[in-house]
Amino acid sequence: MWLLHLTPDNDPAPTLKDLHRVDILPDSWVHIFIGSEELPNRDKIQCRGSLDKVDAFTDSPFKGNPAAVCLLEEERDEKWLQLVATEFNISQTCYLTRLITNSNIHDDDSVNLINPRFRLRWFTPVAEVKLCGHGTIAAAHVLFKSGTITTAVIEFVTLSGLLTAKKVVEVGRLDSSKFSDGCTEEYSIELDFPTVAVLECAPLEIPSIPATLNNVLVMNMKKTATEGDIIVELSSGEAVVNLQPQFDEIEKCSARGVIVTGVAPTGSGFDFFSRFFCPKFGINELLPKILANSKAR
Repeated sequence: MWLLHLTPDNDPAPTLKDLHRVDILPDSWVHIFIGSEELPNRDKIQCRGSLDKVDAFTDSPFKGNPAAVCLLEEERDEKWLQLVATEFNISQTCYLTRLITNSNIHDDDSVNLINPRFRLRWFTPVAEVKLCGHGTIAAAHVLFKSGTITTAVIEFVTLSGLLTAKKVVEVGRLDSSKFSDGCTEEYSIELDFPTVAVLECAPLEIPSIPATLNNVLVMNMKKTATEGDIIVELSSGEAVVNLQPQFDEIEKCSARGVIVTGVAPTGSGFDFFSRFFCPKFGINELLPKILANSKAR
């Protein structure tokens, strides 16, 4: 249960500085306080839900890419969702709400309506995003491991369309003794995401990138057709690892964020290394000290 102090319509809205505490109690209640003694006129409402924090892309605690996953029993407005995400202050806060019926999603009889379906939204500390890979993995993991769903496939209704997550049980790949979240089986999660086209960069976008990345050797540059993120290919995976970006310069770029990538070293077990910088959305680096990699097959 989440206990909040919210502003009535006729009262000035609280600013971010009015957010001052989140209490996570042993009984799994989450108390989020918005407001202060200087803003006494607050309505008190209650919203049922649950909260989990998941570290994606790792088999060890306190590593990987963190995401908060909130399973709500009712829809909440965007202002509330953003305030809570700002208070959590990690790269992504994910909100799940179960969709009771599917009639308002698709009229196509060919669509599979057997799999459980949830609305999924992702928020950084400062804004909502249309797509997030590690946040989707975290949300699916919470639903699978909690027993909320019993099927092997979950469908998510998102701003990027209908996404699916599939639970694939694997033997001998991970050491489940490392996990502290109550998992009783080893499994991976396969995501079915939309393909994003890449475009050529405009001439005015190119000169700023080498300086932004401390003048590293740039092999190629493209940008995504959806969000306009700039993709920069460096000479090697080692160059990606050793890169020291200038975040203040990245924030000045016309793009939402900058992705750097390079071919992984031989024998590493990966195809490429990549890092994503997005200070405009309150995230200097999406995976601090951790690389997002494509596993070689």
